[in-house]
Amino acid sequence: MAKERHPLFELTAMRVREFLREKEAVFWVFIFPVLMTFALGIAFRNTAPDKTPVAIEATTRASETAQLLSRSPEITATVMSPNEAAQALRSGKVSIVVRPQNDSYDYRFDPTRPESRAARLMLDDVLQRGRGRTDVVKTGEEKITEPGARYVDFLVPGLIGMNLMGSGLWGLGFTVVIARSRKILKRFAATPMRRSHYLFSFMLSRLVFLVLEVAAVVVFAWLVFNFTVRGSWLTLILITVLGGFTFSGLGLLVAARPTTIEGVSGLMNFIMLPMWLLSGTFFSSERFPQVLQPFIKALPLTALNTALRSVMNEGAALSSLWIPIAILLAWCLISFVVALKIFKWQ
Repeated sequence: MAKERHPLFELTAMRVREFLREKEAVFWVFIFPVLMTFALGIAFRNTAPDKTPVAIEATTRASETAQLLSRSPEITATVMSPNEAAQALRSGKVSIVVRPQNDSYDYRFDPTRPESRAARLMLDDVLQRGRGRTDVVKTGEEKITEPGARYVDFLVPGLIGMNLMGSGLWGLGFTVVIARSRKILKRFAATPMRRSHYLFSFMLSRLVFLVLEVAAVVVFAWLVFNFTVRGSWLTLILITVLGGFTFSGLGLLVAARPTTIEGVSGLMNFIMLPMWLLSGTFFSSERFPQVLQPFIKALPLTALNTALRSVMNEGAALSSLWIPIAILLAWCLISFVVALKIFKWQ
C-alpha cells in the first residue's frame, strides 16, 4: 500500500501545477527579467563616452574658437547664431554655449545640469591650453575598470530583487483572490486541511521556482555581458530564499481580505510602486534626500537589493549582512503571522 503523502506536500505540488498552467505567469517570471537584462544592459553598456556638444556663438572669433576646440577628442563644437545657440541650450541639444570676445570667452550654461557643469570645466581647460596655458605641476593617470563597476553589474541584482517581489506578490495575490471569488477557499476551509498548511504551501511552492528565476537572469548576464558572482553561491541562495519567503508573506498579507481582482491589484500597486522607485532597482537609492533614507532602508526590496549586490559585486560574507537580513526576516515573519490572523476564507 502506497504511503500517504503529507497534506502540505500535496498542497505545494498543487500550487506548482497551477503556476505552470499559467503561460503568462511563466513569461513574466522567467522570460521578462531576461529581456529586461538584455535591453538595459545593451542601452547602458560600458562604451566610450559621447562627445560633449558645444555651441559657439557666431562672432568674429568663432572660427578660431572652433579650431581650438577641434583639438579635443571629447568635444564636438558647432557655430550657431545667438538665437540658435540659445534654443539648442534650452532644448538640451548642447551642454554649454561659448561666446568668444576679443580677448576673453563668456560661457552660458545651466548650473543645475551636471553635464553642463562638467562641460564648463572641460571647455575652459581646452581653451586655456589652446591659448598657451601650461600646468604648474605634472600629473599622471591610470585608467582601470573594476569588476562590478559596470551598470549591468548594478542592474542584475536589482532585477532579481524586483522579480522576486513581483512573482511573490502578483503570483500569490491573484491566485488567492481568484480562489476566494470563486468560493474555492470556503470549500477548502470546510475540509480537515489545516489552514496554515494551505497558506504555507504558497510560500513553499515559491522555492521550486526561485533557483530557476535567479539562474535564468544570472546565466544570461554571464553569457552576454560576462557578469560574475564574486561572493559565495551558498550565501546568494540563502539571501534569495529569504527574499522569496519575505515577498510571499507580503503577497499573502495583501491578499488576505480583498474579494475582487481590482481590489487586490490596487493594493499591490500601492505597495510595489514606492519600492520600484525608491529601493534602488535601476539607480542608487542614495540619490534621494537624506531625510528619506531611514524609510527607504527599511523597505524589504531595499534590503534585498543591498544584500544581493553586496554578495554578487563585492563578495560580502553572510555575517556582514545582518542588517538587511534582519529587515527581511522581520517583514517575512510579521506579514505571514498577520496574514494568518486576518485571512478571509469566504
